[in-house]
Amino acid sequence: MTRHASEEPVERTMVVWCPDWPVMAARLSGALTEDAAVRPLALVEHGEILACDAAARAAGVRRGLRIREAEARCPDLLTTAYDPVVDARVFEPVMLGIEQLMPGVQPYRAGLCAIRSRGPSRYYGGEHPAAAVLLERLEALGVPDARIGIADGPFAAEQAARATSFHQDGTRILVIPSGGSSAFLAPLPLSTLARPELTTLLHRLGISTLGDFGSLPAMEVRDRFGPDGAMAHRLAAGRDARSVIPRMPPVELAVEVSFEPPLDRIDQLAFGFRQSAEQFIAGLTDAGLVTTAITITLQSERGERSMRTWLHPRWFTPSDVLDRVRWQLQGSSNIDHGLASPVELVRVVPETVDDAADHEEGLWGSGPDERIHNGLARVQSMLGHDGVLTAMPSGGRLLLDRRLLVPWGSVPPGGEAAITERRNRPWPGSIPGAAPATVFEVPLPVEVLDAGGQSVEVGERSTVSAPPVRFSEPSGWHRVDGWAGPWTIDERWWDDERHRRVHRLQVVDDTGDAWLLLLEEHGWRAEARYD
Repeated sequence: MTRHASEEPVERTMVVWCPDWPVMAARLSGALTEDAAVRPLALVEHGEILACDAAARAAGVRRGLRIREAEARCPDLLTTAYDPVVDARVFEPVMLGIEQLMPGVQPYRAGLCAIRSRGPSRYYGGEHPAAAVLLERLEALGVPDARIGIADGPFAAEQAARATSFHQDGTRILVIPSGGSSAFLAPLPLSTLARPELTTLLHRLGISTLGDFGSLPAMEVRDRFGPDGAMAHRLAAGRDARSVIPRMPPVELAVEVSFEPPLDRIDQLAFGFRQSAEQFIAGLTDAGLVTTAITITLQSERGERSMRTWLHPRWFTPSDVLDRVRWQLQGSSNIDHGLASPVELVRVVPETVDDAADHEEGLWGSGPDERIHNGLARVQSMLGHDGVLTAMPSGGRLLLDRRLLVPWGSVPPGGEAAITERRNRPWPGSIPGAAPATVFEVPLPVEVLDAGGQSVEVGERSTVSAPPVRFSEPSGWHRVDGWAGPWTIDERWWDDERHRRVHRLQVVDDTGDAWLLLLEEHGWRAEARYD
């Protein structure tokens, strides 16, 4: 490859790629069931397969399949929700292990990182020997299938690492000679650039490979496709001038305590962890940080692990951390109940950290908010994690379904994004307008009668048998001055056992109160009242 004087020099780069990293991270996290090691595994996001292991792929499972289709292709498939936090958390020890061997690592994402090749190749006697030493370290870290590519620039090196998957001889290292990146990249498809719009346009112009695109004049590509197109052109031509920018090693903020012998009482363990909780918060304070989310891992002497992420409405203090450790130990047990298996290790990791300056109190303090928080935290510490609940609006057709009770300071199931998505669904059959102010925990039995004294019914076409004239509720009978509806909820009509059909009616009585009534299986109930 002939290099013009105006072109920037290309740096030899080593890229480490861990295939199927989300699946591997899920297995290494220890959060899966015991049979996960022997069953094909797939991770799910938004109802579709995001990643799967080799066993699942051999059965026909592919990224983008719906869960039902994936399970039809592989009946033994084990599916679990994808968690990007697990990806990053499990990859961090791998990064630290690589940095101990070869400093100057730049992470691109979990499972993919780059290293400048020059230093390690000189130290270990060549690029291939350096890569072999690194693979040995990765195997020791529990990553047996890592791949390494070495080439001119990060882009070509990543493609070299991925190309090892097509080698039948089990090669996990591919070294592209200096100056050979252009020829190596030439036959690869344009989709390798991960620019769908540019790829579609180039296909229309008759260009289908990186070699075809890289051979175009650079100035004409820049004039036609702009700066991003020019960058893609340099990558396709093997002229990736980006340098590896080493990350700054993170400050170790997590704390881990081992107990020898293991402790089998909650009060003993909480007392033994108290000083570590104070050190944990002191370390954050020294770094000018506060944490609003922590992950607590408990390990018993039998090898059982309990991992849970806790949130805090403000930020964690040492007593808050200790409370969460105690609550996780308690589960549904009493405070003085002995544990089934003694605990030998407790680890606390800050999942979310913020600058402490962003959480400073106002000029006049926090006033009522501080007192409310302290009061709720005190009650929660006495009654347990589920002792204080807060209500969140959720989605649903019935009013009780639209109320979600979440423990104070905890994330709702599936996260806030899942709750927002559920709340914004259409929900056919839900009532229009403002929701009632009073929703009965147990709907009140009522009677709704027409002018002839007969019970009002709703037909198959969602029409009333006769206009309602009066109705009764526990305090007595009322005249109906106005009504609207009915609105029909027809749930799971395809399932004979779980099929549910409910009709809802809004009525205004002679005192001016408005009611929301339900008719199900020929019985009327009052769901709510408009105050």
